[in-house]
Amino acid sequence: MGKVSKALSKAGADTEQVISGSVDPSREKQTNASPQTVIKKNKKEYRPHIPLQTTEGWNERILAVSENFPGVLESFRRLRTKIIHPAQGEPAKSILVTSAAQGAGKSFVCANLGTIMAQGVDQHALMVDCDLRRPTLAHLFGVDGREGLADHLRDGTDLSTLIRKTSLNRLSLIPAGIPPQNPSELLTSEKMPALVNELVGRYHDRFIILDSPPAQAASETAILAQHVDKVVLVVRWGGAGREQVKRLVEQIGREKILGVVFNAFEMNILDKKMKGEGYENYYSEGY
Repeated sequence: MGKVSKALSKAGADTEQVISGSVDPSREKQTNASPQTVIKKNKKEYRPHIPLQTTEGWNERILAVSENFPGVLESFRRLRTKIIHPAQGEPAKSILVTSAAQGAGKSFVCANLGTIMAQGVDQHALMVDCDLRRPTLAHLFGVDGREGLADHLRDGTDLSTLIRKTSLNRLSLIPAGIPPQNPSELLTSEKMPALVNELVGRYHDRFIILDSPPAQAASETAILAQHVDKVVLVVRWGGAGREQVKRLVEQIGREKILGVVFNAFEMNILDKKMKGEGYENYYSEGY
């Protein structure tokens, strides 16, 4: 992944290494404890990230982060700070989360970014599931996803009727809806930039976070990136190659890249000894 970092640097993207432990919460199969098991085990404790009373219907991968991966939470807090307090200019109000290849964990990153943004002092977050081929966000937060973005783009359904509240205050989402037959045509239609502008203009206190298809699987991702203020690129350790990531950065435009998140990086034995015991499950973040 050092080669990927060098490639991103050459493309102009600012990066940091993202470290995780041996358990990757972005992969559902690796999470053995159900939400009920976790709550029973820690029934006298409150989650530092998400209060217990707000987690009804949430996927166990999101709950696992709150219980077992404090380093992941700190990573997203730092990303939130970078968004709210940029080094230059105004904060990005619309943010696209994407990846170069499938299986990088972009929806997992999008869900956690939305959650941590909604837990800020003054911020609200509205997530939009733009992955019309393989929608995920409604499932992660246990909301009805039968109607959503596809219905607005295809049939003109009013956006206000499609926004679903999650059980966490100040966090809501627009599901993708039932996968349509022509996702690329819908996402590249004139209605898509109009939708982003409407959401940003209508909800001044909200950060709009879009979960887009992986660039490798959908050509419309590069077009979607032009409709938002900034892009968060998710790269899975051992996943996309350096040239593939570099091409995506150049295609989107380096000025658009807010940060690069290296997901599921495995620390070696020396890393663990240097960081000390208790850090074997630490996730890092990359910007």
